[in-house]
Amino acid sequence: MKPSEHLEEIENFKSAYIKKIEEVSGEYLSESSLLNQYEALAELVMDKIASQWAKTRSQYDEIPHKRVYLFSIEFLIGRLLKSYVNSLDMEETVKTAMAELGLDYETILSQETDPGLGNGGLGRLMACFLESSATLGLPFHGNGIHYKHGLFEQKIINGEQVEVADNWLRHGYPFEIRKPNEAVIVKFYGNLHSEKINGVLTFVYEDYEPILAVPYDIPLKGYHNNTVNSLRLWSAEPIEEFDLPSFNEGQFLDAVRHKSEAEAITQILYPNDNKFDGKQLRLKQEYFFVCAGLKRMITRFKRYNNDCLDEFADKICIHINDTHPALCGPEMMRIFMDEEGLSWDDAWKITVNSLTFTNHTVLPEALEKWPVDMMKFLLPRIYMIIEEINRQFQEELRSKSGLNELQINSLSIIQDGQINMANLAIVCCHSVNGVAELHSKILKEETFNGYYKLFPERFHSVTNGVTPRRFLINSNTGLRDLITESIGTDWLNNLFDLEKLMTFKNDAPFFDRFNRIKLDNKIHLANYINAHNHISVNPESIFDIQVKRIHEYKRQLLNALQILHLYNHLKANPHIEIVPRTFIFAGKAAQGYYFAKEVIKLINAIANLVNNDKDIRDQIKVVFLANFNVTLGEIIYPAANISEQISTAGKEASGTGNMKFMMNGAITLGTMDGANIEIHEAVGDNNILTFGLSSDEVSHFEKHGGYSSVQIYENDHRIQKIMHQLIDGTFGHLASFQSVYDSLLLYNDTYFVLKDFDSYATAQHHINELFKDKNKWFEMSLSNVAYSGLFSSDRAILEYQKNIWKTL
Repeated sequence: MKPSEHLEEIENFKSAYIKKIEEVSGEYLSESSLLNQYEALAELVMDKIASQWAKTRSQYDEIPHKRVYLFSIEFLIGRLLKSYVNSLDMEETVKTAMAELGLDYETILSQETDPGLGNGGLGRLMACFLESSATLGLPFHGNGIHYKHGLFEQKIINGEQVEVADNWLRHGYPFEIRKPNEAVIVKFYGNLHSEKINGVLTFVYEDYEPILAVPYDIPLKGYHNNTVNSLRLWSAEPIEEFDLPSFNEGQFLDAVRHKSEAEAITQILYPNDNKFDGKQLRLKQEYFFVCAGLKRMITRFKRYNNDCLDEFADKICIHINDTHPALCGPEMMRIFMDEEGLSWDDAWKITVNSLTFTNHTVLPEALEKWPVDMMKFLLPRIYMIIEEINRQFQEELRSKSGLNELQINSLSIIQDGQINMANLAIVCCHSVNGVAELHSKILKEETFNGYYKLFPERFHSVTNGVTPRRFLINSNTGLRDLITESIGTDWLNNLFDLEKLMTFKNDAPFFDRFNRIKLDNKIHLANYINAHNHISVNPESIFDIQVKRIHEYKRQLLNALQILHLYNHLKANPHIEIVPRTFIFAGKAAQGYYFAKEVIKLINAIANLVNNDKDIRDQIKVVFLANFNVTLGEIIYPAANISEQISTAGKEASGTGNMKFMMNGAITLGTMDGANIEIHEAVGDNNILTFGLSSDEVSHFEKHGGYSSVQIYENDHRIQKIMHQLIDGTFGHLASFQSVYDSLLLYNDTYFVLKDFDSYATAQHHINELFKDKNKWFEMSLSNVAYSGLFSSDRAILEYQKNIWKTL
């Protein structure tokens, strides 16, 4: 663009923005609030995206491509305004226009709230996939739930997690369009009876509870192109909002009861399922968005295909993200048979050929199971279909597989009064994939070995990826600009081009700028910590960071105990000098997960102890950042020196935080678990720090025994000291961590924290020595950026497209 054209674009934008401010606020710019300024910018951007959105939809209809619909209980999309601006290639125009109007662009952006639509890696992966698909110009769309209050907002009060409602919609959401004309009815409870209608056995559903599912569409904009795909989220609403007769009779609560019960379905993500009502609500959620999404999708398909379903599986792929949408299989069968009049065999063929499934875990507690009685009561027709799917599957095994009854029963979808949703998904889908090489190997050899022997052709592996647009290009602009100035712009469309950066490993000016950018990012995070936690940290220290969901297998506990050991070492040796270290944690514990909350409390107790002890001369600091979300991640990842990926080997499916840290130049400290293995292969032995048991060793201990945490304790004086500190009043007379102590010694340390402690402490000491060699550390950091191309979600999407979804 010529300079004169750019100046004209800036002036046009300023004029449009001033006018928009007056429209949204009824005030002049000088009198407008920050929220008005944000709303005006959001509306201007949406105006530009909307026309591309409409054009994209029209093009998909005119040039039929196979469409992929991603069904997921979570879509952790993060803030969108900055992403939209950059994807429209308007960053410089908007920044300059704002500055000339006397406005602070970053402050305006900060008015946006993170949408409460997801929690962790599962939801973030789907967001990355949608962004990559749009950037690659592919017709892929999302289908999920429009949560009113998300998971929860995490506050840390007196060192403990406290959950409050995440009111992310308090000012509305400018990037969604409500479409009540496309609402559908979802049915719960009720009774079934069968009758012959025109000679066909038909199931009649009566006395059900109808819930209205209303869609909200959010545009997903491709980077520097004209593609805009859709994320459709369903909100639960009552058919009749207000019962006037009940109100007039003085039954005021009854008048709004149905409205409250209906809206409860989409109030929050992952309601606590420790009790019956919470568990039933979660099952309601899972069927609700599956039923609504499939109904509308099939209706649309028929409209554009002459009411014919023969080519459905050739033109539509429905991808199940983990087991939460596993009811897609029986619901498709219900729609095809009960509403479209297909035979069982024809419906089954379309269903299996349309569905694909990604599994995200090997943890038994994460493999969903639903009580038969609950499913039968809540979804009587769906249960009937599941029962028939299972019966026919078992009959087929008896006639063709040569398996005995014990083996057949082990593969049953229904076992011990429970419906195993992973088994249901495998039987109903023509593809099942893991999300890293090790994870996929474990699925085939252990978790789903029986199914793998039956259907080896169904099992695939696609290592996860993350979008470089959000987690490098838009959030680490200093590094982005340095890379572009050094190797050109091709890397923006092909992350493998980052390998060219290795030619600069001995370039002194590049070295200086690279390190200065990292320091600036660390200063930015340090300022955030000071503002939110009132803790002053040294930006020149090693930023050692572990941010992810708090869970025993992710082993934040191992990290915390090692910090306590380091503190003890510094206390015992007051004159020793180490490279200053700042340990940073963030992540939420599930509301009903008591032990994970105890770990958060322990981390904060250690922080209080360490940060206030003058004897250690601020050589280490500990920080727990509350309410981890995508926006906070965008501040954290660019600032990290160390990426803590220390899960018990064989327990983490893949991880995606490890990839975000890597492409921002952090060095992975991790076990050989999940995608850490592929990171190790990409960067080589010298550019990663590994420790701990292998997955095979963990598996051997779990299957055959032989591990004694007490024996480890008895032979390691460091562990003895830190274990005693958990219960001896070190953290105050009211702060005993007996449950943590018991989990490690009384219950034999399920996740091998003490077993890996020595190896982990050794690796931590090695970091201290490595960081002193600035040239070596720079080369390690640069190598991680340079070889991060494999971990782009663009690569992952193309692999799915070629090998699983078959859209190429």
